Amino acid sequence: MVKLKKYNGFLKLFVIFLTLFFIFSCSQKNYNLTKIEGKQLPVTEKDSQTPEIENFIKPYRDHINKDLDSVLAYCPETLDKSTGKWQTSIGNLMADICLQRGNQVFKTREKKDIDLCFLNHGGIRAILPKGNVTTRTAFEIMPFENNLVVLALKGDQILEMTAYIIKEKKPHPLAGMTFSISKDNTAKNIQIQRKPLDANKTYYVATNDYLANGGDSMNFFLKAIQKYDLNYKLRNVLIDYFKDVDTIPVPKDIRITEE
Repeated sequence: MVKLKKYNGFLKLFVIFLTLFFIFSCSQKNYNLTKIEGKQLPVTEKDSQTPEIENFIKPYRDHINKDLDSVLAYCPETLDKSTGKWQTSIGNLMADICLQRGNQVFKTREKKDIDLCFLNHGGIRAILPKGNVTTRTAFEIMPFENNLVVLALKGDQILEMTAYIIKEKKPHPLAGMTFSISKDNTAKNIQIQRKPLDANKTYYVATNDYLANGGDSMNFFLKAIQKYDLNYKLRNVLIDYFKDVDTIPVPKDIRITEE
């Protein structure tokens, strides 16, 4: 027993010695980080929950879900962004809504009318399903915090816009303007509010703040001679519109044609 105690005492001293030696050695040398390794630890619903935290959060979650799932309107058919070459029903609807709702604000503030609306195809993030339309639907379609803005553009920039649409070959949401694409891939018969394009006129174009700053390579927007931020989130534009209508109209008109 005496020998075992002596051995244990020696072992403890040896461990302390090694620890001190390691600390001293590290303090005398410079080390460089050469590699970092890690692994993903998935978090699932099966993981244990803290009852106190869950009980605290539940009333707030239930309240938010109740607001998000409140029915605002009815959609007679499913609208999505993959059903057309140059335009889609949901894209046309989005542009129509932004033009209509944005114009209410713009006309009150600036005493002017918005002529057209142009948005990006990629900004629509979900379908508008057939059936009841809720606040959650608006959040799914437009989850971003983008504001609606109005840009004052000359006729030359409108021509650049049509050239961009033709080059992109995507059904970007468009309202207030129609045109045809000729065989040489240029825009013809451009009509804005049912009137021929006037190269010398200033047009007021509604879009979102991301595109207004040149997003998606829409550099023609950077040439605007004036910019008006309506401080109106596109998501709220949708929600306000849904609240005002009983049944959502499905746009059927053709805005871009090919010769």
